[in-house]
Amino acid sequence: MTKITFYQNHIGQYTGFELKGHTGYMAAGSDIICAAISALTINTINSLERLANDNFTVDSDENHAYIRLFILGNHSKVADLLLRSLVMGLSDMKADESNQEYMDLIFEEV
Repeated sequence: MTKITFYQNHIGQYTGFELKGHTGYMAAGSDIICAAISALTINTINSLERLANDNFTVDSDENHAYIRLFILGNHSKVADLLLRSLVMGLSDMKADESNQEYMDLIFEEV
């Protein structure tokens, strides 16, 4: 199961996220749920880098299916929109009954 944690500040802005683990839907390289999660996540990171003027950190370990991103300091409306879009995409995936056992969404205030 892929565990996805979204971090929010006290006013509800998303400040980052962390993804851990493989979904286990199929073997590595054939797992369409894992591929969809990865595509949404990498697109968000690339979009933050190219479209927003925010500072952020990214840590990842491909061998352990791990990636974490944190926005440093205050973040722009663009960054807020991109993070909310990721939440929406992954939440919509999770809402599909056929995906529910392969991903877990957690929301934490930091």
